[in-house]
Amino acid sequence: MKIHPLALLISLTAGAMALLAFAPFGYWPLQIFSLAILFYLVLRTQSVRKSALIGWVYGFGWSMVSVHWLYVSMHRHGGLPAWMAVIALILMALVLGSFAAFAMGSSTWLRQRLSASALVGALLICPAFWALFEWLRGWIFTGLPWGATGYAHVASPLAGFAPIIGVYGISWLAALAAGCVAFLPFRQTSGRLFSLFIITLIFTTGFLLKGIAWTAPHKLPIQVRLLQTNVPQEAKFAPSKIATMLKLNHDMIMSEKADLIATPETAIPLFAQQLPASYLDDLKAFSRKTNSHQLIGIPLYDGPRTYSNSVIGIAPSSGQLYRYDKHHLVPFGEFVPPGSRWFINMMRIPLGDFTAGARVQSPFAVKDQWVLPNICYEDIFGEEIADQIAASLYASTPQATILLNLSNIAWFGDTIALPQHLQISQMRALETGRPMLRSTNTGMTAIINPQGVVVAQLPPYTRASLSATVQGYQGATPYIRFGNKLILALASTSLLLAWLLARRARRRNLWH
Repeated sequence: MKIHPLALLISLTAGAMALLAFAPFGYWPLQIFSLAILFYLVLRTQSVRKSALIGWVYGFGWSMVSVHWLYVSMHRHGGLPAWMAVIALILMALVLGSFAAFAMGSSTWLRQRLSASALVGALLICPAFWALFEWLRGWIFTGLPWGATGYAHVASPLAGFAPIIGVYGISWLAALAAGCVAFLPFRQTSGRLFSLFIITLIFTTGFLLKGIAWTAPHKLPIQVRLLQTNVPQEAKFAPSKIATMLKLNHDMIMSEKADLIATPETAIPLFAQQLPASYLDDLKAFSRKTNSHQLIGIPLYDGPRTYSNSVIGIAPSSGQLYRYDKHHLVPFGEFVPPGSRWFINMMRIPLGDFTAGARVQSPFAVKDQWVLPNICYEDIFGEEIADQIAASLYASTPQATILLNLSNIAWFGDTIALPQHLQISQMRALETGRPMLRSTNTGMTAIINPQGVVVAQLPPYTRASLSATVQGYQGATPYIRFGNKLILALASTSLLLAWLLARRARRRNLWH
């Protein structure tokens, strides 16, 4: 198999260029142009292996720039030698890039089997396989959907589709637009006009959909205060700093009342049994005195080798603590994949083998609102959050009206991981039609409205509280009801239509 090195270089550059479409840069048209370059290169070749290699190089370039911040967590905070952290990052990018390889290889294989035209390949086959393999990357081996195509479009007209088909649906539409652009250099006037029509239709529809309110305000708003503690990662679990961490959180929580006060993930770095005797009692007394509700990030110990990354809730009128346990754990950081204990032992990760919580858990009552927490990495799995809300549609349980993400991504330093994570939370707000609150250690602490717009935010790497009035919303978007089933159906229908068109073309050739 021979392939021109220039094609691989162009593919690699196009993949890396896609980074500029995401936060903090936000040049979303570049994402479509980047993908159009990939599709054009693939449509120009008839070799499955060449297409797969072009896709792999593209996916490798995309993945390397998208998750390069993992180097900081592995080397600076995890203690891995620099060379080993670089190798681990390259291997991860190669694995993630393989999904693009399979998508493009599958596209060329199907085009060959169907003898499909370039137009069918550009508009039906390549976009469908791109969306399907992005969805597959989001769940296989517990999933790593960070950097999915759709996240680049939280502020583009395609955001209007989020409450219907979610982030992977937007990935498919962006890929469809890219396929239209990729077809323009081909010398088929009618096909070019049809491609331009499809692009116009997609973006016009998305713009109009933005005006639809899928959810409605629920009762009275609440006053919230979100803490940003700004604790360096190296100090967070240091024994000599524990007393300082406890006092910091104690003082920030009790500095001012609010209907809801939320801390970052594992803000309290000890098990509840290890806290000073009066610590939680003081917080409960403050809650009763000020009529404040608190959601506090803390690890919880349930027995030997059984502990969870959790949130406890303190309500003014209840002696019982609310509890939410993180259920989607980070491989290598929060649980040990089979055969990787040797790698985990090389990194200085405290509490690195958590027990997962239940997939569906109840929200926390704050006056008229119901607040549903999720912890850090969990909010990159949109269908799981939608499932939690959907569970209340079919059972006599409260429906979450506000989402709350508690995060600590000081692990990744002052990198683009912070604005990228904020962008992911914006997509969750769009998909569910609910506000998303974010209380983080080093940033981005923010309030996002149901339209996915950041309406208030603290500067990163500052110690402060973000106070605001937040209105909860109720109701169910199509995405809450159906999750990713709609985009899977659309992508499958696209491939079926490609087969039908190819079959029709073959029949015509038989008659002429």
